[in-house]
Amino acid sequence: MALKDVYDFYQRMEDEKVILSFKGEFSAELLTSILHIMESKMIELSIPMQMKKRVFNVLVECFQNLYHHIDISAAEIPMVEAKNAAIVMVKYVDEKILVLTGNYIPRSSTDELKKKLVLVNELDQKELKELYQQRLLHNSVSKKGTAGLGIIDIARKSKNELGYEFIEVDDKYSFFCLSIVIE
Repeated sequence: MALKDVYDFYQRMEDEKVILSFKGEFSAELLTSILHIMESKMIELSIPMQMKKRVFNVLVECFQNLYHHIDISAAEIPMVEAKNAAIVMVKYVDEKILVLTGNYIPRSSTDELKKKLVLVNELDQKELKELYQQRLLHNSVSKKGTAGLGIIDIARKSKNELGYEFIEVDDKYSFFCLSIVIE
């Protein structure tokens, strides 16, 4: 990479109003650091308290999803570093916070995840709340120890339709991109 590429990358991030970007493996310590950085940035941008709370809630849910749903089998050790990595980017555009995440998922998981995303995008706020409460009551926990509430909660807190795309990487993996707008 030429040194000018660093400037070009910086300038592109400025032009696109990126206030935070991270690529790598996620941990609890990283989440804490990112939330502190975001708190400072939102104070600097004079983001209203109610919006800050929603942004924090969405970021925590996104990080939990990234942390809990990155799957790698022992047979794929050479790809572990790349497949365990994820990306999160936060932009501030037109007084809206845009949270973008991306991570590798097994292609066998895309249909189920797409069904969940289609469902939450079809529901209004009242229906999302009812679905959330229904899932809490049934207390169904997955093999990974999650209750499947993350996507529902993200949709509830963002109060907007979730954007998503699955990019086929190879015969085993897709790269899942999620876009969340918080106003």
